[in-house]
Amino acid sequence: MEIDVENIVRGVREALSNSGEKGFRQSVEMAINLKDLDLNNPKNRISEDIQLTKCDDRSRVAVFARGEMAMKAKGVADLVISSEELGEIAGDKRKAKKIANSYDYFVADATLMPEIGKKWGVYLGARGKMPKPLPPEADPKGLINILKRSVKVRTKNRPVVHAFVGTDDMKPEEIAENVRVVLERVESNLENPHQNIGSVWVKTTMGKAVRLER
Repeated sequence: MEIDVENIVRGVREALSNSGEKGFRQSVEMAINLKDLDLNNPKNRISEDIQLTKCDDRSRVAVFARGEMAMKAKGVADLVISSEELGEIAGDKRKAKKIANSYDYFVADATLMPEIGKKWGVYLGARGKMPKPLPPEADPKGLINILKRSVKVRTKNRPVVHAFVGTDDMKPEEIAENVRVVLERVESNLENPHQNIGSVWVKTTMGKAVRLER
């Protein structure tokens, strides 16, 4: 289904003009309302990590690693948890929950995955944040940088998906490009995008939602 980028730019401009002066950097979010989908059927559910085209580091990434991988991850990841710390932190429920809630993505040395599953599964599994495994000799920097520019898009029990697409200090064209990327990926998950997408909206944190013409 062809996407009219000019209409998206107009909608984003309107949303930004409605945001007002709030004295802080506001996020810009989009919402896609779905229809005629049975979300009880697993094949109709959407769960995607989408890399935004125009975006500064958006997501926070934590890494479980040892040795060389841990050294390479430092300074790139937002948090590095060593193999020695893995069990100790998991034993502190409050601290482990805080980490699970504070970081968007997790990456792990593949050799640590069995231990992570046992000790961190209760914290990360229910949140859909189980780590993405990498071979122990791999350089994690590339994956970390991709995840930092990515957003999670998923349906839960309601026919709507939400996604961060920028901040109010970005150019409307840049935000519109991120909207397009997310919309295209969601459409790729639908058998009939024209029928299954009811409406698309964009808004700033404190502003009014604007419906995008498509």
